[in-house]
Amino acid sequence: MAQLILLLALLVLLWALLIRPQRSRQRQQQELLTSIEPGDEILTVGGIYGIVQEIDEDDDLIVEVADAVHVRIARRAVAGVVKPDADEDEGEPEADEVDEPDDAVDDPADAVGEAVGEDRVNDSEDFVRDDDPESPAALERR
Repeated sequence: MAQLILLLALLVLLWALLIRPQRSRQRQQQELLTSIEPGDEILTVGGIYGIVQEIDEDDDLIVEVADAVHVRIARRAVAGVVKPDADEDEGEPEADEVDEPDDAVDDPADAVGEAVGEDRVNDSEDFVRDDDPESPAALERR
């Protein structure tokens, strides 16, 4: 009899720890999918962000992923709805709000070039335009 009670207790524990939370997540995901409307920004399971433009007759979503680029996706391919950041003012400062020193350089590579006094020129055209691959200059570059 004690073994039966122990087995029932383990089954109840298994249900409470695994099955119940999974059903709750499934119910929340289903509610999320049914609440999608045109104008919502979504994230697909493939990692693509887009804005829902319309819902067609097959219950698929027409999503704009870039300017004038529309994609038809299945509703079940939506991983989540992206909420607009309400705390933008409280987060990190915008790029134009950051106080930079007067001598700050946007590109650190520019600072290196200026410090050394080099003229930063891309010499890749020389490699393409070199007619003789066996010339001393071409061999020296290898």
